[in-house]
Amino acid sequence: MAAETIDDVLQQLDDIIAESIRTNNRMGYFAALYYKVTASVKTGIAKGQFENGPLMEQLDVTFASRYLDALHAWKAGQPVTASWKIAFDSTKNSSLLVLQQLFLGMNAHINLDLGIAAVEVSNGQLESIHNDFDNINTIISALTYQVLSEIDRVSPLLSLLGLHASNQTNILIQFSIDNARDGAWCFAEDLATKKGPDYDACITARDQTIYKLGGSLINNKGVIRFTIWLIHLFEWKNAARIIKIMHEAVKQKIVVG
Repeated sequence: MAAETIDDVLQQLDDIIAESIRTNNRMGYFAALYYKVTASVKTGIAKGQFENGPLMEQLDVTFASRYLDALHAWKAGQPVTASWKIAFDSTKNSSLLVLQQLFLGMNAHINLDLGIAAVEVSNGQLESIHNDFDNINTIISALTYQVLSEIDRVSPLLSLLGLHASNQTNILIQFSIDNARDGAWCFAEDLATKKGPDYDACITARDQTIYKLGGSLINNKGVIRFTIWLIHLFEWKNAARIIKIMHEAVKQKIVVG
């Protein structure tokens, strides 16, 4: 059922998380992260942190629906963007770190979907939503690094990658959250100038670029490959347990906040 409000999005994410816990499915990692982002955007709208709250809810729902629709299509064996296909397919790969699973989802959703959603809701006035677009991205960025810190609990050797808040230069995040959100806006500006077949071609070209970036997040070599193997050796392997911890932390912070 199509989401029409942020509450609809949160409910569908909760359903994905619950199903992932029941089936011990790594698909729930990204859903748990995304639930936290969506709940924070909802809080931001309620507190008047955006210039146009109703439009930001529309952007949030449109943005989230691209992920939800892609997931439903992938489960049904239907075509999805290459960026999402590599992310969803990788949830079946038990050798990947929790962190890599999250980054693959973020790669597809921020680097491809966010720009498309911005164009769709701006009605030809893209610049009018620039400030609120940046506000949403600030929320995404801040929460992502919070989650990275929380993952230390399930991945005790994660610090070997130098992923503390003070060190964001690791090879796994060369695309970086800040660069990704800036790139999403540049993509939106380019896409907004396109019409008809050129519009679709622009999305297809971007999708291929982001798909290749996704591949670089998981196809590591040399020292970094050995480091990831070592981290994975000590990382928790029970997906349901990891998802519960990620989601419980989210729920607790929402209640406290």
